[in-house]
Amino acid sequence: MSSTVRTSSATTTTPGHVRGAPGRGSLAGVGLVLVGTLSVQFGSAVAALLFPRAGALGTVALRIALAAVLLLLVTRPRLRGYRRADWAVVIGYGLALGGMNILFYQALDRIPLGAAVTLEVLGPLLLSVVVSRRVAGLLWAGLALAGVYLLSDGGFHGLAPSGVAFALAAGAMWAAYIVLNARAGARFPRLDGLAIAMTVAALVALPLGIGASGGKLLDPAVLGMGVVIAVMSSGVPYALELLALRRLPAATFAVLTSLAPAVGAAAGYFVLDQGLTLPQCAAIGMVVAASAGAVRTGRS
Repeated sequence: MSSTVRTSSATTTTPGHVRGAPGRGSLAGVGLVLVGTLSVQFGSAVAALLFPRAGALGTVALRIALAAVLLLLVTRPRLRGYRRADWAVVIGYGLALGGMNILFYQALDRIPLGAAVTLEVLGPLLLSVVVSRRVAGLLWAGLALAGVYLLSDGGFHGLAPSGVAFALAAGAMWAAYIVLNARAGARFPRLDGLAIAMTVAALVALPLGIGASGGKLLDPAVLGMGVVIAVMSSGVPYALELLALRRLPAATFAVLTSLAPAVGAAAGYFVLDQGLTLPQCAAIGMVVAASAGAVRTGRS
């Protein structure tokens, strides 16, 4: 998302997924993951284009609310038969989901997309390091921090401090989202937990979006863009994720989704004309390598 609702579930869903058969199935799975990642990151870039008309809070409220409607229509989740502990988990999941997206869009309103995604991915990366409890994990964390230092030019002089803070906070919420996603997945069938959590996130985001943007959210052009963003950032990636995980091991899926900062930088360049210097490109490459390496270390 960060914006990223999108790929984070893959990092925690190893149980229950069957390793895809080698050959065409695996190649198709890789293609599905890459298309899903492209959809998410370019969806974020398109969302940034809507900021001047609807604001960051209005845009994220539209995206989450429309995604919730789509999920509710598709999944029609069962609401009876759950315990209080189940509801506590799914509500916490929804709050993490909403917080992650709200904070990421605030970051995106202040700093380039590539930098925002790179900083946000530190949350799940550090979670992976903590869970693995291996020395190699510390080395990957060190590489990531070196990349972030290079990205910041030794102190984030070229990036708005508030944008950096929002991106890091979004990363922390992403880590919480991953943990709660796994727990909700064990308690709710299919995509029921996600649909309910997205509804909770919408109930959090909508008042903020309405308060910030008001009647602008009802403009037909804004609503149309909101539908496009919801489909690109939620609908398409969720569908492709389900198909890909039938063909690929979850560890391979997670490594592929570690490409998110690089794809985000490309989306920022092509859609938003957000250029990056060579040192910043190298920094993003270091974080991508660290993220992939941490995932591989945690799975081995």
